[in-house]
Amino acid sequence: MYIAQTFNVLHEWWRYAIGFLLVFIAVIIGQLPFTVVVMVKALADGESFQTLNEQTMLTILEPNLNLFLMLLSFAAGLFGVILVAKYLHKQTLRHLTTSRPKIDWKRFWFAFIFWGIVSSGLVLLDYFMSPDDYVINFKLVPFLILCVIAIVMIPLQTSFEEYLFRGYLMQGLGVISKTKWLPLITTSFIFGMLHIANPEVEKLGPIIMVYYIGTGLFLGIMTLMDDGLELALGFHAANNLFTALLVTADWTAFQTHSIFKDMSNPEAAGVIDVFIPVFVMFPILLFIFAKKYKWTDWKGKLFGRVEEPPTEDYKIIGES
Repeated sequence: MYIAQTFNVLHEWWRYAIGFLLVFIAVIIGQLPFTVVVMVKALADGESFQTLNEQTMLTILEPNLNLFLMLLSFAAGLFGVILVAKYLHKQTLRHLTTSRPKIDWKRFWFAFIFWGIVSSGLVLLDYFMSPDDYVINFKLVPFLILCVIAIVMIPLQTSFEEYLFRGYLMQGLGVISKTKWLPLITTSFIFGMLHIANPEVEKLGPIIMVYYIGTGLFLGIMTLMDDGLELALGFHAANNLFTALLVTADWTAFQTHSIFKDMSNPEAAGVIDVFIPVFVMFPILLFIFAKKYKWTDWKGKLFGRVEEPPTEDYKIIGES
């Protein structure tokens, strides 16, 4: 139903092609402040543009300023997705979010709190089991500033990714192809490949793409089985927010004033850190969500065809 309801809005393929391009332009515009500030800082420090690389651009600024400017592009992208859906497709935010009569915030908060507790617990457990792999990075004032930036901006970042991939593109590819497996696989692959420029990839190697693509697949399955984005929005926000607040490392995309700094050699546990979440944690989470929300008909919801509902079942285009 989540994909099928998109027949109720303007859904010609060319609208999605134009819409994706407009969202991409919005992201580029949102990235300009970060690029300009980095360039100015580099010039002030006597750096050459030719020597700037991905890692240098992520570390040249004060971490809180760096995080805020990095996340601006995602906020601009989220704004772009919402505007494209509203004006190009005559689609409401509720319609883009869920097949339910209204957005179920209880689902969002359950996934957010549940994964926030579990992920934080795993970090703390690893700290107590391997204290030599961490140093205390906590500084009160920078951490409080980080909290404000992270709590406001990281949910915008994760919501942009969910609304673009599990929302806009999932629905668009679904009504165009009239399949569910094709948008699930395609959006998961694109989502994963967009992380290929992350410094983690250079440090851990291509194997980490299994984690990124697997995460996209996990979030896509969750969205299709639950007929909405609420669980994916909650999980993704908790995953990035609690990570940014708790732990950082010199080789990660988020350089933050977190409580801990991971000093371990990432190559040593790279394969374990990639495969445990994808092949152990994510299936367990899907099982828990399936039991709680009584998911059924896995084959139909993941591999069935997207059938256009009878006209009389439609709501008026743009109705909330």
